[in-house]
Amino acid sequence: MLASVASAAIVGVDAYGVTVEVNATLGLPNWLIVGLAANAVKESLLRVPAALGNSGFDVPSRRFTVNLAPADERKDGTAFDLPIALAVLVATGQLAADRVADVVALGELGLDGSVRGVRGVLPVARLVAGQSPRRPLIVPPANAWEAQLVGGLDVWTPRTLRELVTLLRLPPHKRGEALQGTRPDPQPPPTVSETADLADVAGQETAKRALEIAAAGGHALLFVGSPGAGKTMLARRLPTILPPLAPAEALEVLAIQSVAGVLRPGRLTHVERPFRAPHHSLSTAALIGGGSWPRPGEVSLSHHGVLFLDELQEMPRSRLDVLRQPMEDGRVLISRAQQSVVFPAQFALVGAMNPCPCGFAGDSSRACACGAADIVKHRARVSGPLADRIDLTVQVPALPLGSLVARGGETSAQVRARVIAARERQQLRFNRLPGVRCNARAGGRWIDAHTPIDADARQLLVRSAEQAGLSARGFHRVLKVARTIADLDASDVVLRRHVGEALFFRAGERVPRASGGA
Repeated sequence: MLASVASAAIVGVDAYGVTVEVNATLGLPNWLIVGLAANAVKESLLRVPAALGNSGFDVPSRRFTVNLAPADERKDGTAFDLPIALAVLVATGQLAADRVADVVALGELGLDGSVRGVRGVLPVARLVAGQSPRRPLIVPPANAWEAQLVGGLDVWTPRTLRELVTLLRLPPHKRGEALQGTRPDPQPPPTVSETADLADVAGQETAKRALEIAAAGGHALLFVGSPGAGKTMLARRLPTILPPLAPAEALEVLAIQSVAGVLRPGRLTHVERPFRAPHHSLSTAALIGGGSWPRPGEVSLSHHGVLFLDELQEMPRSRLDVLRQPMEDGRVLISRAQQSVVFPAQFALVGAMNPCPCGFAGDSSRACACGAADIVKHRARVSGPLADRIDLTVQVPALPLGSLVARGGETSAQVRARVIAARERQQLRFNRLPGVRCNARAGGRWIDAHTPIDADARQLLVRSAEQAGLSARGFHRVLKVARTIADLDASDVVLRRHVGEALFFRAGERVPRASGGA
């Protein structure tokens, strides 16, 4: 007998529909699965019979063929256990076919028949909501809150296979009371936890200003300073001044985290923008994504947020250079022999590095012990093309110990208010450009053509760019930063002072000084 149950699989951060077909025929007992299944999927043929038997169902000695359609798409993960088990029950006459005709099921099965959590539930919920929101979506209890993030879905969360089959055997009009125990509890409103504040940072007013500009326009930022000067402390306060995620952005961020498997059961909606700070020893695949079954990397986990790379000079130059394309395009394309996967990667890069190997070049309190050749080699770790994509470079000097006891200055809430106002001006400007929400993501030529700029400001920009030998990319990036500064000033016109401040941050001691390139 032939049976089928609807399910779904993940490619990149998107889901697509999969039909799980099971054919049970007479013959030598055997289980076979087809449809480009990975090892984790093939192992379901060991889990499913054990789960069925231990749940009290009959597993007849027959030849079972499991097909995952479409058969030309690769499939990974353990989410097909549950739909395979349901299709086996239908194929062996233990469950009526019409009871599973409208459901979409996914979940891993324990050998005792328990339903365990899986990756990628949120993209599947978005797929079902966009196609057939009235179809019951059956997910593990551990993933209930993910599915609940997509409103308007009929979500079932059975704890065991036996509980689900009992529910499916009931007539639809009698399921109301039984469904109460298989639906997720309402989530409380999300909260934002403020554990750090910009007012915690003593001094460093120039660096704080650079943080505000970077937050307002989504610009890349590099801190250069001695060990202990406060570079990491400053970077970790950037999320506290960023505007909150829009609902669509939040779903994109959570979908990436769901696919990557970094969400935790029962976690509330994360309303803060992501802040990722990987160790400098991470691999290239961990940074941009990859693997035989591609997973998102740190640049995608930082989507709509911040990627902080501390000890930038300790990362191999070749590894840093893989950031160049994502910083320009806002996405990562990972190509394999059988498929290509696109991961979103619209992040703000924040780097921190020492000015020399010993860390004390330019420090007024300690002498540098490095030779000139060592310093040149140290700074060459950041290539010219990558440096050309960094909009703001800030020197972070070590402060006198006596000044560290002082706590004052503007709070994160005060700065965030200005950042939100600047972002709102940018959203109005880019409302007809799909995917563009801030100045850093807009095209340089578009900004140049649509930005009113004072004649003196343009003259200063052109003259300074020629003197500094800026590339065309560098020229447009300075203009974007100036546009952001004007937005913070609530000015429709870019003035001379806005260009001057943008050039000041561009002309900071770049590491190394950009020499153009692709």
